[in-house]
Amino acid sequence: MNPLLDFSGLPRFDAVEAGHVTPAIGELLKENRALVERLAADSAPPTWDNFVVPLTDASERLSRAWGVVSHLHGVNDVPDWREAYNANLPEVTRFYSEIGQNLALYAKYKAIRQSTAFASLSPARQKIIDNEVRDFRLSGAELPEDQKPRFQQIQEELAGLAAKFSENLLDATNAHAEWVEHRAEVAGIPDDVLHAARVAAERDGRADWKFTLQAPSYIPVLQYADNRDLRARMYRAYATRASEFGKKEWDNTPLIGRILKLREEEARMLGYANFAEVSLVPKMAESPAQVAAFLRDMAAKARPFAERDVAELRDFARSELGLDTLESWDVGYASEKLRQRRYAFSEQGVKQYFPEHKALAGLFHVVEGLYGVRIEPDTAYTWHPDVRFFRIVRGGETIGQFYLDLYARDTKRGGAWMDEAITRRRAIHGVQRPVAYLTCNFSAPVGGKPALFTHDEVITLFHEAGHGLHHLLTQVDELAVSGIHGVEWDAVELPSQFMENFCWEWNVLQEMTAHVDTGQPMPRALYDKMIAAKNFQSGMQTLRQVEFALFDLRLHSEFDPQGSKTYQQLLDEVRNEVAVIVPPEWNRFPNSFSHIFAGGYAAGYYSYKWAEVLSADAFEAFEEARGSHGVLDAATGERFWREILSVGGSRPALESFKAFRGREPRVDALLRHNGMVETA
Repeated sequence: MNPLLDFSGLPRFDAVEAGHVTPAIGELLKENRALVERLAADSAPPTWDNFVVPLTDASERLSRAWGVVSHLHGVNDVPDWREAYNANLPEVTRFYSEIGQNLALYAKYKAIRQSTAFASLSPARQKIIDNEVRDFRLSGAELPEDQKPRFQQIQEELAGLAAKFSENLLDATNAHAEWVEHRAEVAGIPDDVLHAARVAAERDGRADWKFTLQAPSYIPVLQYADNRDLRARMYRAYATRASEFGKKEWDNTPLIGRILKLREEEARMLGYANFAEVSLVPKMAESPAQVAAFLRDMAAKARPFAERDVAELRDFARSELGLDTLESWDVGYASEKLRQRRYAFSEQGVKQYFPEHKALAGLFHVVEGLYGVRIEPDTAYTWHPDVRFFRIVRGGETIGQFYLDLYARDTKRGGAWMDEAITRRRAIHGVQRPVAYLTCNFSAPVGGKPALFTHDEVITLFHEAGHGLHHLLTQVDELAVSGIHGVEWDAVELPSQFMENFCWEWNVLQEMTAHVDTGQPMPRALYDKMIAAKNFQSGMQTLRQVEFALFDLRLHSEFDPQGSKTYQQLLDEVRNEVAVIVPPEWNRFPNSFSHIFAGGYAAGYYSYKWAEVLSADAFEAFEEARGSHGVLDAATGERFWREILSVGGSRPALESFKAFRGREPRVDALLRHNGMVETA
């Protein structure tokens, strides 16, 4: 049996090969099309049981099989998997586009909503029907028949362009290496980073150091290398990835132009003024103008702190480091030196207290303390020997499982993410347990020592675990609103950003730190320094996020891809409005902005800041309940689980937030957490 067609349990990573993809996806597409044809022709009045259930069953089989293919394309991007993915992507996209434009199916969903039986459906099922009617309209179901083929072509081409954008970025990232021969040229770079660079060089049969553009190598060089030329070379290579400065076949510039043009065409076909309006229909935010006002208000609040940050950094760089001009490749280096000077600790020193096993134990301790569950090792076939598997147990019953893939590899796309393998739903055989993928790109163990994580990496781990918990702890039995399904995009970051807050709590860090050499927990004095430094340059960091979000919003709401202004010029305008540090004119940030061109965040990057308001306010409830267990208050955790995590997308996110907090969200907690409150 084709392992992609085996839905009896976990994905068959022991058996699945690239050659299985086309036969399996072809069979599932054929099965789904036949069912759609039968349902569309059925003259019986549509009901939940005779229409929605069979459609959901068939669609789930396709999404689960394609989910395995997509996952392996992301974590094992070798030629045969890339080829298999790209060969089938147009077919899968075409099918979903066909479904979205099928007037017969659309009419049946509308008939269910207008039927007398609709009132007797559960709120979750009513929400699903409402979402489906909305999504059919956004998929072009109401377009004139002669326009539907063009709309379908747009969807297929956009899917292919997104995949190509991501592949170009990965290939360009992997292609560059900086080779350093002399010890003096790597002064300042931490020993564990140098060791990894030496191992990387040895793999290529060389005896020097190899630095790459992957985050575990690139970030420490920019942060610690005394060699300014090395920092400058690495920065330029990173900032010009997938642009006209590299291989022509990896240049994302023409892809960006084409993507923007197609999105604009799609929006106008649907009757919207721009793509941002389309993007916001299923989100909490009501209009591009509301989002722009939110971002500019955030920028105004952050600007005084950001200007203070950058003035201080320039003065320090000039007087202490001899850098008369603070260039972009100096910012991370000078910031780390200033942090060490002011707070008498370094990120590298903190890293020694976060060996992988302790960081994971600390994460699990938080989850178990908040939600009354246990996280235990489990067994499953995986796609790489480094991947581990766990189960979540509540009340003696396994309620979810997850894969954990922590280390960077050259066949793995950058960044960190959570994705679903299986979604909770109630089926004929009972409740189907949810399964998640948690994926990061941290440094692997080297030299016989455990992997060490920076505090930022620990925060990333908690962030992705928050997404995972949203998926795994749901109690909703209907697939389309279970876990993260159906949650507004600008609220989906709430549980992930909420989890980040625990990484700053003393009682949490006591449980998750042990010095790699001595085994001693982090001393309170170091923790106090970290807290003092917590909001170091928070103004600058906030403006940087606003810069990205405002660029994304304006790009999709006012930019004319066929006009005389380039998207780079638009970015320059945004930077002139909000940035306090402007990169060099040759910086090609948009060419690697995969969030909006390949990751689903188009006209939605603001969601990070939007959800941060929600998450900071939600965490404040735990601060208010602080007791002998610190912020790990089980009663508040139970409420957060019941009102936020367990309900998934079965009700609007604002309703869930108000059910937890008892009121509308406020920005005050976020400003306080970020230290952006003026003190007397």
